[in-house]
Amino acid sequence: MTGPVLADSVRFAGDAVEILDRRVYPFEVRWVRCATSEDVALAIERMVTQSSGPLFAATAGMVLAAREARNEPPERAAERLRAAGARLVATRPTNNHIRDAVHAVLSATYPGGVERAGDELVAAVAAAAKAHDDAYRARSAALGGHAASLLPDGARVLTHCWADAYLIGTVRAAQQAGRRLEFVCTETRPYLQGARLTAATLVEMGYRPTLITDGMVAAALADGLADVALTAADRVTLDGHVINKVGTLGVALAANAFGVPFYALVDAPDPQAPTAADVVIERRDGDEVLHMLGRRTAADGVEGYYPAFDVTPPHLVTRIVTERGVFQPDHVKESL
Repeated sequence: MTGPVLADSVRFAGDAVEILDRRVYPFEVRWVRCATSEDVALAIERMVTQSSGPLFAATAGMVLAAREARNEPPERAAERLRAAGARLVATRPTNNHIRDAVHAVLSATYPGGVERAGDELVAAVAAAAKAHDDAYRARSAALGGHAASLLPDGARVLTHCWADAYLIGTVRAAQQAGRRLEFVCTETRPYLQGARLTAATLVEMGYRPTLITDGMVAAALADGLADVALTAADRVTLDGHVINKVGTLGVALAANAFGVPFYALVDAPDPQAPTAADVVIERRDGDEVLHMLGRRTAADGVEGYYPAFDVTPPHLVTRIVTERGVFQPDHVKESL
């Protein structure tokens, strides 16, 4: 494993797939073993992995599904593989990484509708999965180069949640250009991705980030603690709406109020989402916000509410950065 630990968080181990448990990192480096594609789906649903992690988990899950169907006749094997793909897509409806990964694997596995079985099927799925993973890493690196160009030497960067490969690509590009950066990370309730994942990765990459609670963003910007806000986007619509971890809208509002540029990172806008109305916002069990790191933090009798993502309108977004460059929100569809 090279680079930040979180950069390579899904691996094959014999007949199974192991997924780094991001719920407990960095306090514990624990791998969740998945023997079947259904195990992978459950791991994604249970937040074992987040951000880009479900993409790599999904392609690995498709390989497991092909292995499970290797003794079936071609038509039945294809049916099982498509069912496994549909199950994976249903795990997290807002981020389209899983949907696109499953589509890419199926399209490459059955070109022209040709159905495969046995070892030929497994080999085709494995090759398609690797190609999709490699292409995503390449897109993230290209995006990182464009994002780094927006960060002047000495920039103080506010992050929200865990931008994963986009953040790593941006930091690496900034380092290669000799730019010094400082970071302020929101903790990101209720799973603390910012406090555990973003902050830990930045420390691994040589920084000493400052941590703030989610409710401190406006105060931090008012105090001049950061001069750039930089987040990932789980999805960007063709008309420039940014869908990301809940709390991103608050970051954008505060940035707009204090004259701080707000940049959103996504490899490409979603051609299947012309507007925000075309995106399903995942609603998770409200009980999750009543707990943190396995302990209840709310009084008995309290009910929780947890929309896992929010929508930031284009007028609050300074620029959207894709693998193809930097775009104004109302022109982001030109990046396709």
